[in-house]
Amino acid sequence: MKFMKLGSKPDALKADGKSVRYESSELATDIIITVGEVKFCLHKFPLLSKSNRLQKLVSKANEENSDEIYLDDFPGGLKAFEVCAKFCYGMTVTLNPYNVVAARCAAEFLEMTEDVDKGNLIFKIEVFLNSSIFRSWKDSIIVLQTTKALLPWSEDLKIIGRCIDSIASKTSVDPGNITWSYTYNRKLTEPNDIVEETSQEKVKLVPRDWWVEDICELDIDLYKRVMITVKSKGRMDGVVIGEALKIYAVRWLPDTVDELVYGSHAQRYKSLVETIVCLLPSDNGLGCSCSFLLKLLKVAILVEADESSREELMRSISLKLHEASAKDLLIPARSPQSTIFDVDLVQGLLNRYMSEEKDGCNFEADEKKDKVNDESLLRSMSLLNVGKLVDGYLREISHDPNLSLASFIALSQSIPKSTRPNHDGLYRAIDVYLKEHPGLTKAERKNICGLMDVKKLSIDASMHAAQNDRLPLRVIVQVLYFEQVKASANAQSIGNVPHCPSNADATGDDECKQTEAGSCQYLDNQVSHLNIKEGELCKNGKLNKKGSKNSRSGTQLLPSRSRRIFDKLWNVGKGQGENRSSETSGSSNSPTSIVPGDGKSSGSSLRHRRHSIS
Repeated sequence: MKFMKLGSKPDALKADGKSVRYESSELATDIIITVGEVKFCLHKFPLLSKSNRLQKLVSKANEENSDEIYLDDFPGGLKAFEVCAKFCYGMTVTLNPYNVVAARCAAEFLEMTEDVDKGNLIFKIEVFLNSSIFRSWKDSIIVLQTTKALLPWSEDLKIIGRCIDSIASKTSVDPGNITWSYTYNRKLTEPNDIVEETSQEKVKLVPRDWWVEDICELDIDLYKRVMITVKSKGRMDGVVIGEALKIYAVRWLPDTVDELVYGSHAQRYKSLVETIVCLLPSDNGLGCSCSFLLKLLKVAILVEADESSREELMRSISLKLHEASAKDLLIPARSPQSTIFDVDLVQGLLNRYMSEEKDGCNFEADEKKDKVNDESLLRSMSLLNVGKLVDGYLREISHDPNLSLASFIALSQSIPKSTRPNHDGLYRAIDVYLKEHPGLTKAERKNICGLMDVKKLSIDASMHAAQNDRLPLRVIVQVLYFEQVKASANAQSIGNVPHCPSNADATGDDECKQTEAGSCQYLDNQVSHLNIKEGELCKNGKLNKKGSKNSRSGTQLLPSRSRRIFDKLWNVGKGQGENRSSETSGSSNSPTSIVPGDGKSSGSSLRHRRHSIS
């Protein structure tokens, strides 16, 4: 910290209680100057030789036959006047970043200019500011912090403007040329510090955002002016600006909702959020993470920030929604909404995002038709991320008993089908919703399950769905059927079952046009086993009895309820002349009773009936 000493005489200003200060010398004092509640008993000559204003005031007091002068609203108060008085007496005075602004304002008030005496206090303070304070990074920030208590003097004297310009200029310096000290605690615990190897030592590189922590101590109005000046210079990356705003928000916004909304500083938090939003980088939100923007939006809603701030946040978030996480979207709902989280807001963000994507796709199609480029690949990856995000968010909010089925379905359908190559996430969300809303009607359960494509479920999700009593019976049948088809295709692909070239049908499932008796027997066995080892197939295409009944090594049995359901489905596809009583018995017409000779006809019948199952 820089400092400057003025004068050489010992400090002779003494105190008599709390309300009297006097200069101790053999010469009697001849003037009393009252500053606030404290009286200074001093001598006219040293004061009048330095202060033009005191000359005028003493002259006026003599006309009124008074020896007392009142200095109301003295800038800097008691301590600032002491500095000026000691300077007039030639006593030792130490100026530092904490008192220099008060001394400068007091000297201006007393008109201690060069016209009165050469080398006066104003001149010396200005030399100290320009030669030391404004050249120091931390001292400039300290001085700027002290200016708020000295308004409007510090503003009129352009001390604030000069401090801000000094700070902003230093932030724009090439990090490689920075030699002054700064605070940087955020990444000290990271194992891989950025270092540069030299011949004998490792020199730590200065990060681009080295300055953001130090200016966090400024009040929001001064911070805003600094950031506006930093941005106006045009040399600061938007990512660094975003990091600075994030650090400031973390520093000053409370952690609890109650303190944020109902605390004594609620109005201050509202102003803070609105200011941060207006300072966001003008790069379509690229400089700030989506997580930070969503947290800002959450706070903006809670403190009831102005509509323009919320709209700006919504716009920025919608441009990079693919970077968000499901928990980031859990924004509390406000009255009159009945849900726990603001689902309508997320729906609006999704609609904006998809609208932007649609416009981007149309522009790309016009500019580069029939060309695959990096931008299109990134867009495809972003859409897949949004698909995962929506499914994760649906799972989080499905626990809410007040979430309507219409809202769930609308949110699920906000994104294209192509964004969900796998429906496991959607299935988990539907399962949670069915569990938390047991009062759904049969038609409602059918509607919500209609969102899911069972052909896009993984083996684990299919196994879970096959045993899920909350799903409609028709959905379970579909799950079992398509797993059967997948198992058959897998068996053919490893060469255990003869097959012929196949063509993909409308459902995307490959089938052989001709199958042997062993193929049918393998399909029958999959009703009891979703996975089967290669060694379980015998040369004649029949299962080893021990393996089919007692052995569970390498296999996973379907639950009995699901097995009975699929038995019924299989019998419908196999026996055209069998009656309904035999279909539901689950024993006489089980898949294990099918004779090999019927494999071809039953397999053909099954193929023709497959598309009727929905």
